[in-house]
Amino acid sequence: MGRNQIIDDVLGEISARAPAGYFIGVHIRFAGPLMTFRSYNKAWTDHYSRNGYALHDPMIAWGVSRTGAARWSEIDTPDPFGIMSEAAQFGLVYGLCISCGPTTSRTVTGMSRSDREYTDEEIATLNGLVVRLHTETEPPHNLTIAEQEALRIVRSGDRSAAGARTLGISESALKARLSTARNKLFARTTAEAIQRAKDYRLI
Repeated sequence: MGRNQIIDDVLGEISARAPAGYFIGVHIRFAGPLMTFRSYNKAWTDHYSRNGYALHDPMIAWGVSRTGAARWSEIDTPDPFGIMSEAAQFGLVYGLCISCGPTTSRTVTGMSRSDREYTDEEIATLNGLVVRLHTETEPPHNLTIAEQEALRIVRSGDRSAAGARTLGISESALKARLSTARNKLFARTTAEAIQRAKDYRLI
């Protein structure tokens, strides 16, 4: 099973346990998360973005400052903007924050349901899923020189045929290099692979 399929499967399991949605910031570093996954309803996502709540969200502050799992009702981080009470108005009544990884590459997850608190058993299961997602999305330590060249040539705007000629290889060889680079970067498209390679400072 490929890494993309594993990631999709893990997200599917999280989604089934977070009927009111989730947000996951994976491998948060200086400039922000390397990847994000979300399923909160659009009305809340738009409201949250419009008000710049990410800078003041007590759940994010809790997750960045420590690891582990806590129900939203247990988080004692100050919430001067009343973000959590506003979230409840959008159906995000009960929730869970899970954080894992070192401070230099932290994954922070918020997930919610509208009907009841999460049980201890559910928290343990979800914690395991988030840790697995964190592990599966660990950035590659390197790409081969050939894979880096292939990504750079496409980034420069060359089409496959022209890029292959520039590199002195066949078009199928170029496509093979791009395919292996996408797999290493768990990217579905070459454009996504290029962006992730740049984010990881691999090209």
